[in-house]
Amino acid sequence: MFPDGICRVTDNCYTKTVQFQDINYQLNQNEDKMAIFDGWCDFLNYFDSSIRFQFSFVNLSTDRESAAKSISIPPKGDAFDGIRREYTEMLQNQLARGNNGLMKTKYLTFGIEADSLKAAKPRLERIETDVLNNFKRLGVKAEPMNGMERLKLLHGMLHIGDSEPFRFSWDWLPATGLSVKDFIAPSSFEFRNGYNFRIGEKFGSVSFLQILAPELNDRLLADFLDMDNSLVVSMHIQSVDQVKAIKTVKRKITDLQKMTIEEQKKAVRAGYDMDIIPSDLATYGEEAKKLLQELQSRNERMFLMTFLLLNTANTKQQLDNNVFQANAIAQKYNCVLKKLDFQQEEGLMSCLPLGYNQIGIQRGLTTSSVAIFVPFTTQELFQNGKEALYCGLNALSNNLIMVDRKALKNPNGLILGTPGSGKSFSAKREIANVFLVTDDDIVICDPESEYGPLVEHLHGQVIHISPTSADYLNPMDLNLNYSDDENPLSLKSDFLLSLCELIVGGKDGLQPVEKTIIDRCVRTVYRDYLNDPRPENMPILEDLYNELRRQEEKEAQYIATALEIYVTGSLNVFNHRTNINIDSRIVSFDIKELGKQLKKIGMLIVQDAVWNRVTVNREAHKSTRYYIDEMHLLLREEQTAAYTVEIWKRFRKWGGIPTGITQNVKDLLSSREVENIFENSDYIYMLNQANGDRQILAKQLNISTHQLSYVTHSGEGEGLLFYGNIILPFVDRFPKDTELYRIMTTKPQEQAAANGTEV
Repeated sequence: MFPDGICRVTDNCYTKTVQFQDINYQLNQNEDKMAIFDGWCDFLNYFDSSIRFQFSFVNLSTDRESAAKSISIPPKGDAFDGIRREYTEMLQNQLARGNNGLMKTKYLTFGIEADSLKAAKPRLERIETDVLNNFKRLGVKAEPMNGMERLKLLHGMLHIGDSEPFRFSWDWLPATGLSVKDFIAPSSFEFRNGYNFRIGEKFGSVSFLQILAPELNDRLLADFLDMDNSLVVSMHIQSVDQVKAIKTVKRKITDLQKMTIEEQKKAVRAGYDMDIIPSDLATYGEEAKKLLQELQSRNERMFLMTFLLLNTANTKQQLDNNVFQANAIAQKYNCVLKKLDFQQEEGLMSCLPLGYNQIGIQRGLTTSSVAIFVPFTTQELFQNGKEALYCGLNALSNNLIMVDRKALKNPNGLILGTPGSGKSFSAKREIANVFLVTDDDIVICDPESEYGPLVEHLHGQVIHISPTSADYLNPMDLNLNYSDDENPLSLKSDFLLSLCELIVGGKDGLQPVEKTIIDRCVRTVYRDYLNDPRPENMPILEDLYNELRRQEEKEAQYIATALEIYVTGSLNVFNHRTNINIDSRIVSFDIKELGKQLKKIGMLIVQDAVWNRVTVNREAHKSTRYYIDEMHLLLREEQTAAYTVEIWKRFRKWGGIPTGITQNVKDLLSSREVENIFENSDYIYMLNQANGDRQILAKQLNISTHQLSYVTHSGEGEGLLFYGNIILPFVDRFPKDTELYRIMTTKPQEQAAANGTEV
C-alpha cells in the first residue's frame, strides 16, 4: 500500500478505492428511480474491459459503548442534570432499538494491469476523476481514500468485533523492517475445514450467489444489507470487450440452431411434426437472439460478475443462523446462496476491498442486469456533534436520527401537521433538547398557552401579555443595533407599518399616502431617543398617536382614530413602557388571553421583541432559537406576512434560528412572497397532513407517492423529515413514563393525570 491510496495487489495489478455515500433510492418516485437506474447503467458502461472493479458493502459492528457515549449529554452541575440523565437514558434506549451499532459503508475499488507504479498512477488517477464525476452526476457524495484510510478499513475488516485500535505510521516501515500487512493482520486465521473459518475470536463463512432467476429485483441487494449482523457483500465485475461479447453470443446462437436442426431431423425420422422441438431449445434460442439485439442496438454491454457474501458471528451457532437468514433472502428472489466449499480463504481475500478476485465462479450479465443490484437504499442521518438534536427513529432502518441544524446552509425550520399529530409536542421536545445540549437562548411565541409548564420547569420566564396582566411590552422599543444599516430606524419603521396595517385593517391595507405619513411620524417620534438614548426617552404608542394627530392630512387623522382604541381605549395593553426584564435563557410570551382582536398584533409585537433579543445576542456571539406556534395567524395579512418573511431572510446572518409551527400549509404558500419562508427553510419536520395540504406539499417539495404515505393517516409522532436535500421517514415514540413527557404533553387527560385532577 502506498500513501496516496494506490495498492499493488500482485506484481502487475494496481488498485485504488473510493468511498461513496447513500442516496434515497427506495423512497423515490418511479420516474426518479428510473432516472437513477439509467444513470447507474451509464456509470457501469464507463468501465472498459481493461478495468476490473469491485463494489464492497461493509456492515461492521461498532463498539456500542462509543455509540452510546457520542449521544450522552454531559452533566453541567446545575439543577437540570436529572433531566439530562433522563434524556440520555431515553436516547440510549432508542439507540438500542435500532442497529446504529452497525457501521454501514460502501466502497468502489478499481484496478488495472501495469508494468510499474509509475505507469499505473496517471491512469488510475484519471479513472478516479471520472468515477467521482459520475457519482456527482448521480447526486452521490464520494471521496477517494488515501493509503492510511484503506489500511484502516482493511484492519477493521480483519479485526471484526475486536477492540484493538489501528496503529500505523509510514515512518515505522523502514525502522521496523515490517510491511503494511503486519499492521492490519489479525491475531490468527484458522481454515481448518472447507466450509467456514475463524478470524481471531470470530467465526466466518463466505458464500457465492448463484443467479437462477430470469429477472431480478432491485430489492435483492438492499435486503442483504438490511440484515442486522456484521457482513460484507462483494461484487467483482469485469466488462467483456463488446466485439468479443457479440461474437460469443453469435456462436451460441449458431450452436442452438445446429441443435434445433438435429432435433428436427430426429422428428422427421420418427414420423412426427418437425416443429415440435424441446421447449428449452426454443426458449434459449429466443433469449439469445434478444440478447444479441440488446448488445447491438441498445446501451447494453456484457459483464462477468462474481457475487460474494461474507457472514461473521461470535459463535458457530450464530453463524449458521446468519447464513440461513441470508439464504432465505436469496431464495425469496429465486436465487441460491452456495457456500464456497474448500475456497474459504480465497473467498475471504476476495471480499477485502482490494479489487482482486480469487474466485473463478462468474456469471455473464448485461448492463441492466448488473445495475439491478442498485447500491443505494436509504440514507441515514446520525450526526454526533455536541449540538446534534434527537428527531426520532428512521422508519426504514429503526436507526436513531440526530441532526445539528446549525450545520445546514440555512437552519430555519418548519414543523407542519394537523391538530393532534404531535406538532406542539415535537416543538417542546426540540426546545428541551436545545436547552439541555446547547447554550443558545430560546424565545417562544405561545398563542395557546401550551409551553408554560415546560418553560417554568426549565426555570425560564413566562410573560403573560393580556388586558388584565401587569406584564407590558412596548412595541416602540428600539435597540440601536436593530439593523445592519447605519440607520436602525428603517427596519423599525417597517415593523410599525406592519403594526398599523393590522390595526387599520381593510381589504387593501395601507395606502401609499398613509405609509408615507406613518414613516414621517416614526422618524419624528424617535428623534429625542436617538439624540439621547436613555430608557425614559423611549417613545410609546401614544407618542406616535399624538404625532399623527398633529399632521394636517385627513389620512393621518384616520390612522390616529384607528389607533385610539389601542392608546386611550379599552385595548391599551401595548401603550406602556416595557416593565419586564427578560434575562432568562428561555422565555415564553403567553398571548392566549389577548383575544381575537389583539392576538395577531401581539404575535407581531413579540416578533419585534425577539428581533431586539437577537440583536443583543449577536453582539455576544450567541445563537437565538425562536419558536412561533400557530404561525398561520401571522401569514394571513399581507404586511405581517412580509415582516415574517423578512425575519426568515435576515435571522440566519444574525445568529437567529426561527422555527414556524403551523397546521395550514395553504397559508404558507398563499403568496409568492410567503413562499420564501418555504424556500428559506432547510429543515422541515412534517407530521400527518390533511388531504388538500398533502397535494400542495407533494408538488412544492417534489415528494413521491410512497413518501406521501408517511404523512397520510399517519400516527402521532410519525412523518417525514427534510434536512437539506435528505428526506427521511421518522417515528418518534417518546417514552411516556418520563418526567419530561408529563411536562410536555398537550393531551388534556394526560395533563389532568399529571396534575392529579379529573377531566
